[in-house]
Amino acid sequence: MVTGRSGQRRSETAAVELDAYLREFRAGGYSLARVVQVACVRCGGSEFGVRVDDDVGYVERTCHFCGDRWVMVDAADVAEDADPGDAACLCGGERFDVAVGFALREDGEVRWVSVALRCLADGVLGVYADWEIDYSPSGHLMARI
Repeated sequence: MVTGRSGQRRSETAAVELDAYLREFRAGGYSLARVVQVACVRCGGSEFGVRVDDDVGYVERTCHFCGDRWVMVDAADVAEDADPGDAACLCGGERFDVAVGFALREDGEVRWVSVALRCLADGVLGVYADWEIDYSPSGHLMARI
């Protein structure tokens, strides 16, 4: 079981507040240029089970409605080294709204990625994974959520 490590428990009522939460988090000390709310490509659902290995920058999500599984951002590149665990809220909830924040370099390439979850059981927010992107080009990662 992996729990959020943001250090704050904040009960929010709407998934859109993930945007403000991620912007306040400022992973790596950088301001976010873009936050994307995640929806299932297959069915449009927004409830996910999530597996995370923050040590290597691995996140995958599984749609609660249709079962579609998606390895997010550039996590497929580190899948061999990953040992993901199921994300879980401190309340025990394992169904989440998901948002991804992107900090950009001056040239528009991705510098840092942060993945935040909002527990659907109690509304608590947390950043479950964030990592630096140290290669270019990387702008395509914003479409791989």
